[in-house]
Amino acid sequence: MKEIFLEKFEYFIKEIHPSDFFNSESEILLNLKKKFKDLKFKERGDKLLIEGENDVILKACVILDSLIYFIKKNENINEANILDIINGKGDKLLQSENGRVILFGVNKKKIKAHTLNQIKLVESFDKNDMVFAVGPAGTGKTYTGIAIAVKALKSKTVKRIILTRPAVEAGENLGFLPGDLKDKLDPYMQPLYDALKEMIPTEKLEDYIKRGIIEIAPLAYMRGRTLD
Repeated sequence: MKEIFLEKFEYFIKEIHPSDFFNSESEILLNLKKKFKDLKFKERGDKLLIEGENDVILKACVILDSLIYFIKKNENINEANILDIINGKGDKLLQSENGRVILFGVNKKKIKAHTLNQIKLVESFDKNDMVFAVGPAGTGKTYTGIAIAVKALKSKTVKRIILTRPAVEAGENLGFLPGDLKDKLDPYMQPLYDALKEMIPTEKLEDYIKRGIIEIAPLAYMRGRTLD
């Protein structure tokens, strides 16, 4: 018989007043309980106590993020809106087409924030000098961050871009790779180059890199540097 471990999690209601969430006439909490029958929800002040299996709690938290984001952006929320978001059909509700576009890349390609968390990341950059994005691989952290940086460069909000990431070896040895330091490190920096090539024409990108307007460097070489 499989042993099930239950966990308790505190979800804090931020960015909106808790009464807008708990006292909604649309009964947000009731619909959440119907969706996640294996979880226990209990309201307490400005937080929601959730008990159940960890992976199910994580799914519920993603939906809670979407619901709160929608309430923040809209004065009214009805049961149809809630059900759409809870059932994963709320993308069109969460953000308009124009709001999702970060910038226009090569051949006027629309570089967009596709998911709710990517949209929130873009909005966080507009409000803060420093933003940390944490999440699993493949969720668009690097790509979205580079798009925001390129947009800032094009609008002359910043003078240059420094992109850095750790050069993590996967069995090979950097010293035995052919070429100079740049050639050895390029394979590790390739995801950054790939993203940049979608946003800046090749010749212009090469010129930016040559002039130091865009710099791509491994994290180990950033220690001790002074950046203006």
